[in-house]
Amino acid sequence: MSKPPLLIIAAGGTGGHMFPAQALAEVMLSRGWRVRLSTDERGARYTGGFPDAVEIMQVKSATFARGGALAKVMVPFTIGAGVLAATWRMLLDKPAVVVGFGGYPSIPAIAAATILRRPRMLHEQNGVLGRVNQLFAKRVDVVACGTWPTTLPDGIEGIHTGNPVRASVLRRAGAGYIEPGEYPMSILVMGGSQGAKILSDVVPAAIASLPQELRQYIRVSHQARAEDRWRVAETYADAGISAEIEPFFDDVPTRMSEAQLVISRSGASSVADISVIGRPSILVPLAAAIRDEQTANAQALVEAGGAIRIPEAQFTVETLAEQILNVLGDARGAAMMASAALSCGIPDAADRLAALVEELASGDKKEEE
Repeated sequence: MSKPPLLIIAAGGTGGHMFPAQALAEVMLSRGWRVRLSTDERGARYTGGFPDAVEIMQVKSATFARGGALAKVMVPFTIGAGVLAATWRMLLDKPAVVVGFGGYPSIPAIAAATILRRPRMLHEQNGVLGRVNQLFAKRVDVVACGTWPTTLPDGIEGIHTGNPVRASVLRRAGAGYIEPGEYPMSILVMGGSQGAKILSDVVPAAIASLPQELRQYIRVSHQARAEDRWRVAETYADAGISAEIEPFFDDVPTRMSEAQLVISRSGASSVADISVIGRPSILVPLAAAIRDEQTANAQALVEAGGAIRIPEAQFTVETLAEQILNVLGDARGAAMMASAALSCGIPDAADRLAALVEELASGDKKEEE
């Protein structure tokens, strides 16, 4: 009896890469495929939500962006060792398709698939290709795009699939929105691993400065770095605001569905979750992003009227407090924002991506025959 086809998913070590990878894994398992995730030690920290049936394979990879001079010298050798290991593994168990979600830990699997000429595809979550996806864009069969339009290299045509969201998000898709009013209201604050500090600097003080007649109803779920946690908690406590502060919430979909407002960086996965669930948001693109991809990620939500975008240079306590008041002080307007956000969602993005995977596999099978 032949084995089910194997999909290898290669993804980097941040939630922005790993969450859509998890979503595709969930769908492909439901379609009878075997799924293997290729990542590094850092990426493995985000695999807790992956189905148990997914095989986790850690590979060696590296980046020139971290470490000292010696570490940078070793980068090519580390990546080379990872590519050799991934190639050998693919020779032993041939994948039907390899899909890369970006991030330097995805290099070994995509490079090995290129060497062995296996069907391969990239999924770019952001509106601008990341470095690794730029490197491989002309060496793969398909480039799927989560944000549209996506800036692509000359001669490359992308396919708009949307950004896959996890099953836990889909279970909350289009959840009814409770308009702001004179009863408990929730604000969800999400910063991401790179961009949490400025939210911890500005958001608690902005909420604390709101008029008492509004502030008395607010409760907050705030993702903050461990080193910022206690000062954030102190600011909320001093203002008499009920707040939960954690480095990471593993029930974000539930918290988001219960929120009247989301304040977040505009990472691609966060934007996808916000639009699929349908919530008003204030988005603060990460200024340090080299390609300014987070501004592009937020564009569709902003143009639809579902989000307010505040550039980091303008993200002050006063500006944020004014925008929070604009949303929570206007029940009808907040409901319209929620509806507009929902109109931007692509809840079947994982199914669209899965269809491309099976199409690629079918083409390879015909060639073998």
